[in-house]
Amino acid sequence: MAMNGAGASVGGKRRHRRRAVMAEINVTPMVDVMLVLLIIFMVSAPLLTVGVPIDLPQTQAKSLGQDKEPLAVSVDTKGKVFLQNTEISMDELVPKLKAITAARGGNNAEERIYVRGDRKVDYGTVMKVMGRLSAAGFARVALVTEVEQGS
Repeated sequence: MAMNGAGASVGGKRRHRRRAVMAEINVTPMVDVMLVLLIIFMVSAPLLTVGVPIDLPQTQAKSLGQDKEPLAVSVDTKGKVFLQNTEISMDELVPKLKAITAARGGNNAEERIYVRGDRKVDYGTVMKVMGRLSAAGFARVALVTEVEQGS
C-alpha cells in the first residue's frame, strides 16, 4: 500500500474527513450586547437632559414652536447665571451670546433666547439678565414657565 501526502488510503478509499465550513453567524452574543447598550442608554438619556435644576413658575401660557435648538439662559436661586448648562458671569453673557449667534450664521434680532428663572430668585436679577440681552440687540427673548397644574 502506498501512502500519499493527503492521508492514508485503505483499500483505495481515503479516511480523511473534513469538517464543513460554518457559514452561519451566531447572533446571540450580538443581541446580548445590543440589549445591554439599550438598557444603558435608556437609563442615561434622562440624566443628560436635566440641565440646571430650577423650580420654574407655573402659568397657563401655551408653548412656542421651535425650529432649531434655542439658546437658554438660566438664573438659579442663588442668582448664578448659566448659559445652556455652563455657569457664566454677567459680564461674559452678552459677548458669548453674540459669538454663538455669529457662529450660527444669524443676527441678534432673529435669535430666540429662553430665560429660565427660578421662582424664588430675586426679580431684579432676572430683569438685569433680560436688560442686558435687550441692550445687546436680542429682540426675541422668551420667559420659560411650567404648565400650571389644576388648583
